[in-house]
Amino acid sequence: MKKYTAEFLGTFWLVFGGCGSALLAAGFPGVGIGLMGVSLAFGLTVLTMAYTIGSISGAHLNPAVTIGCWVAGKIGTKDVLPYIISQILGAIAAAGVLFIIVTGNGSTIGTFAANGYGDHSPGHYSMLAAIVTEFIMTFMFLLIILGTTDEKAPNGFAGIAIGLALTLIHLVSIPVTNTSVNPARSISQALFVGDWALSQLWLFIAVPIAGAAFAGLVYKFLWK
Repeated sequence: MKKYTAEFLGTFWLVFGGCGSALLAAGFPGVGIGLMGVSLAFGLTVLTMAYTIGSISGAHLNPAVTIGCWVAGKIGTKDVLPYIISQILGAIAAAGVLFIIVTGNGSTIGTFAANGYGDHSPGHYSMLAAIVTEFIMTFMFLLIILGTTDEKAPNGFAGIAIGLALTLIHLVSIPVTNTSVNPARSISQALFVGDWALSQLWLFIAVPIAGAAFAGLVYKFLWK
């Protein structure tokens, strides 16, 4: 239960910090942090949790990461489903808190930082562009996670590399899909938006998982 609680709290922090920065600070009048700030916020959530709960659960914070680690042989089968459930619940809890805060000044939630493609992509990118982006970004993210946490990698630096990788991923892909690479993050926001966000949610569940699983196979080929 300690591992699962850690994953709940860690994923809560990722969604609250990352999506919260997009909803509350990105366009704040006069001092908005913009795309750069939101990208950094997502990276910082992972970096801080890597050093906070990494020793307890590995700080996956993401169903795609859990599945990629399982394919790579870094987590047992019995932990996969409890990890994923804990992550999704943590993400939903964070989205619920953000809903209370965002609507606290009478505003509506708008798109609520949900992921989308086509008309719901920030840059109106196609479904194909979204699939390619989410697959490549999640694949590279998992490869970085698996490589930097490998026993042959230098000790103590994985959290920094992983956090910076997620920052870079957001810098590139926010205009395309609002950046998922994390089904829990996508599910939590889509539940509150409903409508189009739920109808497009399949992409942000299936594609990151596929990219992560492929990274797990590549890791076993290159490192093992």
